[in-house]
Amino acid sequence: MTSSAAADQRPWLANYPKEIPANIEVDRFPTLKALIENAFATHQNKPAFSCMGKRLTFAETDRLSTAFGAYLHYRGLQPGDRVALMMPNLLQYPIALFGAIKAGVIVVNTNPLYTPREMKHQFTDSGATAIVIAEPFAANLEKIIGETDIKTVITTSLGEMLSFPKKQIVNFVVRTVKRMVPKYELPGAVSFAQALSEGKKYKLPDYEAKPEDIVALQYTGGTTGVSKGAMLTNRNMAANTLQSNGWFGPFLGDQVAAMLCPLPLYHIFAFTVNCLSMLHHGAESVLITNPRDLSTVVKAFKDNKISGLTGVNTLFNALNNDPDFQKLDFSELKITVGGGTAVQRPVAEAWQKLTGVPLSEGYGLTETSPSAIMNPLDGRFRLGHVGLPLPNTDVRIWMEEEKRAGAPEEVGEIQIKGPQVMKGYYNRPEETAKVFLDGWLCTGDIGMMTEDGFFKIVDRKKDMILVSGFNVFPNEIEDVLAGHPKVLELAAVGVPDERSGEKVKVFVVRKDDSLTKDELIAFARENLTGYKVPKLVEFRDELPKTNVGKILRRHLRE
Repeated sequence: MTSSAAADQRPWLANYPKEIPANIEVDRFPTLKALIENAFATHQNKPAFSCMGKRLTFAETDRLSTAFGAYLHYRGLQPGDRVALMMPNLLQYPIALFGAIKAGVIVVNTNPLYTPREMKHQFTDSGATAIVIAEPFAANLEKIIGETDIKTVITTSLGEMLSFPKKQIVNFVVRTVKRMVPKYELPGAVSFAQALSEGKKYKLPDYEAKPEDIVALQYTGGTTGVSKGAMLTNRNMAANTLQSNGWFGPFLGDQVAAMLCPLPLYHIFAFTVNCLSMLHHGAESVLITNPRDLSTVVKAFKDNKISGLTGVNTLFNALNNDPDFQKLDFSELKITVGGGTAVQRPVAEAWQKLTGVPLSEGYGLTETSPSAIMNPLDGRFRLGHVGLPLPNTDVRIWMEEEKRAGAPEEVGEIQIKGPQVMKGYYNRPEETAKVFLDGWLCTGDIGMMTEDGFFKIVDRKKDMILVSGFNVFPNEIEDVLAGHPKVLELAAVGVPDERSGEKVKVFVVRKDDSLTKDELIAFARENLTGYKVPKLVEFRDELPKTNVGKILRRHLRE
């Protein structure tokens, strides 16, 4: 894993900067509208997005998104109004997204797996008046639409943007074979194709966007408490696109690259890093509609010259253990970036051994658009650490009790300043005030900084386990036990204990059914101090996860 070894295998490292710049011109594009219009003009004939074998060029995406923006205007939406986008990774998503941006309409990204209750909260909280929704989820919208302000409904089938006969085949399988589309009735709803057809008849009025205008209401995961809408401005999103691109752009070079996108675009990680940064770079985003079907990920990797891949720990772990993935040619692969949750050391080591490319971990939050810290993509990356601050980003470790910034190696709360930090939570001034301290965003994550400036996430404040007065961080336990050869994946939580206050419990999915509780605890004792050793082990067939693959510790605690 040395820098020289990596360079021998990857000659393009010569293009990667020896020193990451502390500052770049983040105000080069004052608005996201200006950034995407520049990308469309610069990369017209290059492929921009592909999904299920259908490919759109930058010029086609530009034309179709303009038609969609014109349709929104025709339906009465004005700059500052809200449109919810509720679909998996489909070609319809970037078309709708860029159309909304061109029209000045604020995007409300919505998880398509939300229940009617969660949908109602997000739509009423955001004040959405329009929605683009994939057919399989329309029945849930029917249940709550009367309690929202939504008047414009655009439905789309999963195969709608595909070519004949694949469009018909996909829709037949989804609707008839798999029965994924429950019956629904949404009077006045139009199809995505109808919206585009109508929009082509009208001219999209131009408007002057401002840097501080909200461009997206990006709702936090809602894994604790009520989901809140982070107000992300034009400057937030444009700056973070340039910050991210400044980090990996030189690595990819000027060649036409393809970036595999298995994470959903409605999630902030893929929204910025894949959809926006790759658009700015001129790279193609290969969209995966259902990443839980690993065969589609493997096929996309096989059918495209994949230069990069973003994902979460559980996805990389699953691919490491997939026999078909193990047979692929990784000669075109240059970068893999893990985020969303901690990347476990055994997973990263197995990934590099399999592909020859480091799995570089990064860090950010919805509130930071999201990227704030990232590992260098060359041999300087550091396993177990999330890396160095992105350009124009200040990060400190805050020692709450002493009210001071921490020194290297001290453990405290990670706090962030930068142009990518959100404006605040929509309609929640009290919640906004709680997460800002003298202009610093209080992340709620516990971390430390090394002498040479690398940051490490120790754990979430809320996930920390207190055993007899000692702080126990689930990430550390998970990282150690994931190294057991018979463990596929696991999660550690704290449970009440009369003597010690809390004790450690682990939930484990076995790779080998012969693994016993005693064997795992013995392994833990060899690698962890006594109070960190799990007292309880529960084997499960699977662990509860969010739609992007984060393990839900809260559900396990409950």
